[in-house]
Amino acid sequence: MMSIWEAIFLGALQGLTEFLPVSSSGHLVMAQQLLPGFHQPGVAFDVLLHVATMVAVVLYFRLEIGKLIVAPFRRGVDYQVYRRLLLLIILASVPTAVIGLTFKDFLTGLFEQPIVTAVMLLVTGTILYAAEQIKTAERSGRMIDKLTVSDALIVGTVQGLAIIPGISRSGSTIATLLFKGVDGETAARFSFLLALPAVGGATLLSLGDLAQLNSAAVPACLLGMVTSFATGLLAIHWLLAVVRKKRLFAFAVYCWIIGGTFLVISLI
Repeated sequence: MMSIWEAIFLGALQGLTEFLPVSSSGHLVMAQQLLPGFHQPGVAFDVLLHVATMVAVVLYFRLEIGKLIVAPFRRGVDYQVYRRLLLLIILASVPTAVIGLTFKDFLTGLFEQPIVTAVMLLVTGTILYAAEQIKTAERSGRMIDKLTVSDALIVGTVQGLAIIPGISRSGSTIATLLFKGVDGETAARFSFLLALPAVGGATLLSLGDLAQLNSAAVPACLLGMVTSFATGLLAIHWLLAVVRKKRLFAFAVYCWIIGGTFLVISLI
């Protein structure tokens, strides 16, 4: 049975790495490979942790989400912007869903290949480094009302590919928007809002797995959810501050270090 400490550890791991650009899936693979006696507690616990992180996003962006919900029924320039943003989120979710449903078995099978995870962490670090190196003068700094259909479709495709372990969903989507000249904070906010349909859809498809949850494990699962929720809120706030100041280099170095170390360990 999963211990309280395991639940806290996994909750913190999920909450932090789901939103920071360091790949939550990559850290899970490394934990399975490197931690003595570590065992994945089951799909049901994963579902609960994803619910907790999704609630963190909803709470943090509650004002934007509220405007997105009512935008189709309201008039005014402000709501016109949010109607367009809602349409872009829907459009971006299409390639994400197509990739996820079409290649799910192949992509999830990569979780059994630690070398792939290590290499993809190195790739994530390189993407983050390249995004930071774009000179401010070369960025048009497009704000949320200037996002395009092209932005949505490309970033939605990138999000779909981020199911590969070691590729950070938040890091790759934010970097993609930065490459396309979008303002840093706008890129981060769009990335987080775009995560809601993807994570929400995956969670709904997995709700049946909650029936497997042992009643004795409920206290540990709840503690894991609380930890995941709290660390998720912290990670969102931290990443927005980092992107606002265009300081992704530390995350790039982190991905290089752990990716390189894990690659050497995997090859030995």
